[in-house]
Amino acid sequence: MTTAVAPTWSDANQRYLMAAIALIRVALERQIVPSSATGTASVDESNARQALERAIAHLPSPSALERICNLFGLSSFERDLLLLCAGMELESSFSNLCATAQGDPQRNYPTFSLSLSALPNPHWSALTPKAPLRRWQLIEVGPGRALTLSPLRIDERILHYLTGVQHLDERLFGMITPLLAAGEQVPSHQKLAEQIVAIWSANSPATYPPIIQLCGDDAAGKQAIASHACHSLGLSVYSLSSHTIPTNANDLYRFLRLWERESLLMVSALLLDCDDLETTDAAREGAIAQLTELINSPLIISTRDRRRSRQRPLITLDVYPPTSSEQRLLWHTHLAPAAIELNGQIDKLVSQFNLNAPVIQASCAEAIGRINRELQKDGRKSEETAVSSDFQALWDTCRVQARPRLDDLAQRIESGSAWNDLVLPDSQRQVLRDIAAHVRQRAKVYEQWGFAGKGGRGLGITALFAGASGTGKTMAADVLAQELQLDLYRIDLSSVVSKYIGETEKNLRRVFDAAEVGGVILLFDEADALFGKRSDVKDSHDRYANMEVSYLLQRMEAYRGLAILTTNLKDSLDQAFLRRLRFVVQFPFPSAEQRAEIWNRVFPGNTPTDGLDPRKLARLNVAGGNIRNIALNAAFLAADAEEPVMMKHVLSAARSEYAKLERPLTDSEVKGWI
Repeated sequence: MTTAVAPTWSDANQRYLMAAIALIRVALERQIVPSSATGTASVDESNARQALERAIAHLPSPSALERICNLFGLSSFERDLLLLCAGMELESSFSNLCATAQGDPQRNYPTFSLSLSALPNPHWSALTPKAPLRRWQLIEVGPGRALTLSPLRIDERILHYLTGVQHLDERLFGMITPLLAAGEQVPSHQKLAEQIVAIWSANSPATYPPIIQLCGDDAAGKQAIASHACHSLGLSVYSLSSHTIPTNANDLYRFLRLWERESLLMVSALLLDCDDLETTDAAREGAIAQLTELINSPLIISTRDRRRSRQRPLITLDVYPPTSSEQRLLWHTHLAPAAIELNGQIDKLVSQFNLNAPVIQASCAEAIGRINRELQKDGRKSEETAVSSDFQALWDTCRVQARPRLDDLAQRIESGSAWNDLVLPDSQRQVLRDIAAHVRQRAKVYEQWGFAGKGGRGLGITALFAGASGTGKTMAADVLAQELQLDLYRIDLSSVVSKYIGETEKNLRRVFDAAEVGGVILLFDEADALFGKRSDVKDSHDRYANMEVSYLLQRMEAYRGLAILTTNLKDSLDQAFLRRLRFVVQFPFPSAEQRAEIWNRVFPGNTPTDGLDPRKLARLNVAGGNIRNIALNAAFLAADAEEPVMMKHVLSAARSEYAKLERPLTDSEVKGWI
């Protein structure tokens, strides 16, 4: 004896829908042949109602039609009108029935006129644009001479929904994308997700929940928080980029209606992604403000800067990257069991790189993949040993992961200078080594030894490199980067400073926020553009100029890496500013002995030379940067002549360099060269 298998919701929903449409067919037939003329219509209606009751009895949960009626508040007449339009798509007989019922073979489609005369409980208000059928675009009104005689068509998205098929409205394709369920969350982010759940759960079902604003630079973390919160509430979540929001008022209104309908059908929330909105686009900012004021669905805004709402309740939550302990746990989790063999190396990663969960996971996956490849080459090598020996590659992977955002804001310098390339007095070299020691040991001193205390102010490692152009300031920064195995980024302050109020601070904030991820070395070139002696406040320009200096000082003091400023004129800097810098390195103009040493080292070992005399070349009264320019130019001249580099080539290159400097090349400098 076989047991009957209960129908699935999809099958039961389909039978229910067709039974409901059958009742509409009976109504059309009654319109054609009044029931007083024959009892057939009554019999057909009775049979259709019985079929509908049987279909209802087999439904394990509400039908799609019932959900639509509840979601959009349809009256019985509006429900039947929607079914009439659905019948046109699903029942082949409806076309002839509509034409016959309207007495016109050309009008073989539903109309408001037909609905008002054929369907029970008609009311004129169902035809208005504010009524559910048209407001929610459940039906479409085609062109016609009169509203009541215009063809009606069910919206394709609604038709599929009625049949039990769920899909995103195609008009939203390319505008919104589903946000996938996030992976693991660190505890600090989990608390924020739970806070959103509590806020929205406490909201009255009759009103839409307050807008949640997630502020911070960890875009991935904010998405994960939104995803976890929404899924805990049984909501799917879709992401909308601020760059795709329609700026035209009519287009924005149509988008809102479509999205709000989709939000009800899919039980969804919207994540408005404003993280990549860098420019002050007045039209787009206006569209964002209008969307946040008008939207009637759950909304989360992901943004770096706090936004305001004029009327809607808006709750702001600050999102920070995972804490050091959370990052440490992530590293151990994704590298386990090999992490045990790293012998404290993970602490170095955590102290240097401020990475979020997805980036740490990706870095570990890349490292483990590399380890497995090594194991395949050498089976005698244990996994733990492979990880330990491959720590440098893991460190480099983290450097690469931290680069993308900063590469768009500053110039990465990769010259690979070494200490031997740097010709400086011993005192200056020692200060540079002290700077390197501070960067290497900051985690131990600040965290383990307790110097960090409860605040971050004053913990940034800051330095000023002062000296004439070409004296080695940039090379010294590069030497530090090579020593510490960190990326060096050069920021031209003259391009950062803006005449528009607030723009300089915004430009600086972008640089520091992006640099925090990898703790890179920041080299702010041409500090004189911003850090001259601060003036007394005589007008608004002075006040805002002083605010820009104060903002930079605050960010430098809180920055977890090394920030270096360069200037050609140290004396022009305010003493109050200098007191807040940890290191000041004066790069002197090189002496004759130092210039000879530079000439001794300037040509690579592979460069063929003949008869070069560093003592004679040192008589050129120029800095190291100019010496390198002359040497390079001389090498090209010699290569073009298919000769080794000789004094004559250096002489020709020196004349070109002096002409560039608008200085005369004296006889005393080149006497006895040739």
